[in-house]
Amino acid sequence: MRTSRIAQDSARLTGSLSSIGRPLRSTRAKKLQKFALATSTTASPQLRDQVGEESHLETDSDLSTAPSSPQESDDVAHIAVLNRDRKRKRKSEVATANKSIVVEEPVTTRTSPRDKDPEVAKASARTQKARRQPAKKLKLSDGIVKVEPPVNWEEVYDSTKEMRRNVVAPVDTMGCESLAEPTQPPKVQRFQTLVALMLSSQTKDTVTAVAMKRLQEELPGGLTVWAILAVESTILNALIGKVGFHNVKTKNIKRVAQILTDDFDSDIPSTIDGLTSLPGVGPKMAYLCMSSAWGRDEGIGVDVHVHRITNLWGWHKTNKPEETRASLEAWLPRDKWHDINHLLVGFGQTICTPVGRKCGECTLAEKGLCPSAVVAKTVKKRVKKEVITDADAGTEMIVKEEVVTEGEVKAEDVENRASVEDIEDIALPPAQT
Repeated sequence: MRTSRIAQDSARLTGSLSSIGRPLRSTRAKKLQKFALATSTTASPQLRDQVGEESHLETDSDLSTAPSSPQESDDVAHIAVLNRDRKRKRKSEVATANKSIVVEEPVTTRTSPRDKDPEVAKASARTQKARRQPAKKLKLSDGIVKVEPPVNWEEVYDSTKEMRRNVVAPVDTMGCESLAEPTQPPKVQRFQTLVALMLSSQTKDTVTAVAMKRLQEELPGGLTVWAILAVESTILNALIGKVGFHNVKTKNIKRVAQILTDDFDSDIPSTIDGLTSLPGVGPKMAYLCMSSAWGRDEGIGVDVHVHRITNLWGWHKTNKPEETRASLEAWLPRDKWHDINHLLVGFGQTICTPVGRKCGECTLAEKGLCPSAVVAKTVKKRVKKEVITDADAGTEMIVKEEVVTEGEVKAEDVENRASVEDIEDIALPPAQT
């Protein structure tokens, strides 16, 4: 005969309450019953004493000992109701507390080494490079195109100017505009400035200054148009033999002297078109000569330094020096057209050099103004060990230990070998070895 589950549960409960004298089997049940009776205000004294007497006995029952009298049965039932109500009340309080109380957990702030060390923080600031924000062309409602200059260009310009005051570059003492003899007449000074510019193409300022000094001192009558016409080409070539492409430059200087004598009254032309018509004279030389010899700023002389550095700054993205000149003249104030060449040539000779840029010494990199600044890397060390194992003895012996330092890769150690074409070298033959 199958018995229902309710009947089975009832029988089990009745069996557990059948005898008050049975010892407690479960210590947990014993403690729960004792706690329930202690907290109940309606339990009979007899039941309390019974539980207290049996608390020290070992038990083999699954449930606590239950009372056999009606009064004790009522006490047990009442205790069960109280425990049930107490559990419901606790659940309700916990749910309410979870809704109304917000627990704030402590926030752990991680302190990096750069926050403690000012030098590390300063070096870390260099990693924050500026974004490339070149000049922008804006078309106005009336159809006029206006060029908006690059962001922070004035801060970049002023910071570079401040750096140039603290570092003397070769162009400051041996630049082409300073090589003419101040004791000569203005016409001769202008010619000497033109010759210095022609010699400077693909040549360092120090070499150009030495060649100019030799021409001024060793040519009969000094460096003049008439002296160039009178000297033999072989002698002239020997005097300027240290400059780049001296063979080509010897021919061009001789031809220029003849053209000036025939067409310009032995003086240099006073226009850009007239200067660029001379053999070996390109736009860069013409604008620099116009500014230095005639005192008129009709354009920007863009050489390899101006072209390279302004592209590194992100002022524009140009492929040829003439494109750079047009881009700069579209927004750069005219009073800076003459100075920018001298400024960036010296900057390119000392700090932002074509190979091995010294970004670690550059204020622009420190302030995060140069998007092309190279950041230093950390030092890495590794140890090389050569181990010989003795199979017979079962031992290993280190015969050589070498510490290899991979070194700190600084900005000045990073080489920028990108070839940039000089504006004056387009028509020149390959470099002589």
